[in-house]
Amino acid sequence: MDSKAVFEKVKALIAEKLEIDEGRISLNSSFRKDLGADSLDTYELVYAIEEELGVSIPDEKANEFETVQDAVDFLSKVLK
Repeated sequence: MDSKAVFEKVKALIAEKLEIDEGRISLNSSFRKDLGADSLDTYELVYAIEEELGVSIPDEKANEFETVQDAVDFLSKVLK
């Protein structure tokens, strides 16, 4: 799956879980600062991404996700 496809899936999940418009979400968006996610939101997002894409994201890696780009980069590598 290429980065663009990963971003589209992740963007849809973020919009659903955080109840925000997809138009607010870009690769440069910070989960906490720009999108208003707290630690519980972030955990739920990681879980939803794992379920949707059939991947496992280690907790220590998930904690490194500051921006949407961080998540997309990691997922793109895992899904090659």
